[in-house]
Amino acid sequence: MSSSPDKITSLKSAITSLVKDNYHLSIGGFTINRNPMAAVYEIIRQRKRGLHLYAHSNGQGVDELVGAGCVKRLEIAYAGNGRFAPTCIRFRRAVEKGELTVEDYSNYQMTLRFMAGAMGLPFLPTRSGLGTDIINNWGFSKELRSRDERLPKQKLITIDNPFGEWCESPKLVLVPAINPDVTIIHVQQADRHGNARIQGLTFADVEQAKAAKNLIVTCEELVDDDYLKRDPDHNQIPFIHVDAVVPIAWGAYPTACYRYYDYDPLFLNSYRRAAEDEESYQAYLTEKIIEPTNHQEFLALNSKKHLESLVADPETGYATGLERS
Repeated sequence: MSSSPDKITSLKSAITSLVKDNYHLSIGGFTINRNPMAAVYEIIRQRKRGLHLYAHSNGQGVDELVGAGCVKRLEIAYAGNGRFAPTCIRFRRAVEKGELTVEDYSNYQMTLRFMAGAMGLPFLPTRSGLGTDIINNWGFSKELRSRDERLPKQKLITIDNPFGEWCESPKLVLVPAINPDVTIIHVQQADRHGNARIQGLTFADVEQAKAAKNLIVTCEELVDDDYLKRDPDHNQIPFIHVDAVVPIAWGAYPTACYRYYDYDPLFLNSYRRAAEDEESYQAYLTEKIIEPTNHQEFLALNSKKHLESLVADPETGYATGLERS
């Protein structure tokens, strides 16, 4: 590990150099948990456009990228913020207005698609989706697929089991691999070479990370070279996959980062109200995202006392006593 290069960089530099207009981008996290929000806000500030976005079951990150006009197409299983927005608001409005083209898959199918990409395979087989319309209802038309060589020619393919009908399922669904130009994930700990540790549920982040051509890791805590070697079985991302390491505390805020801080109910409720009205939403973008020049200035819009109320209890990993309504 020590022979690998130092990959520490600033968030602005990482997004400038690795995320380009019209790129295929994947972001990690799940609904309101461990979204790479600092990176999302930097993408918005840099006014990236035409992104083809992939996510597993993301919420705040997807909604803000879509709402800010950064995304042209989206492939996802679920876009929602739990009770704060069971269906993401700007996402829904963009679809209704015809500003966003979406193709949906099941949660398991999206995981397998990232896994296929990570394994270097063109597809993986599954039974997920059999008997549902998810196979027949395409978000991307045949004409679009024929014009874009980055898209698979078909959404999903159903085949007969090539080993015969003696097993449980005579039919299989083939799901196409995903290989993003860039994946961005937020983790609890990383070292300067890019070795990374996710605490708690990993969701599909590991598969997304390994499927990408380039990987940006933002982390709560930068640890020394030997720290992650003490319990190597707790590490998920080896340095060989990582192109940039960005130490940035509260990098998932306003979503949660297990064992560091909880999600912010006040922010998420306020965001929902702003997102429902066009004028309020544009004011939100300007005041909360564009005018702060970096994540530290964005965080400074909160009081120190408020942020302290979100800090996770060391035993449970969550903020105890947090008013979540």
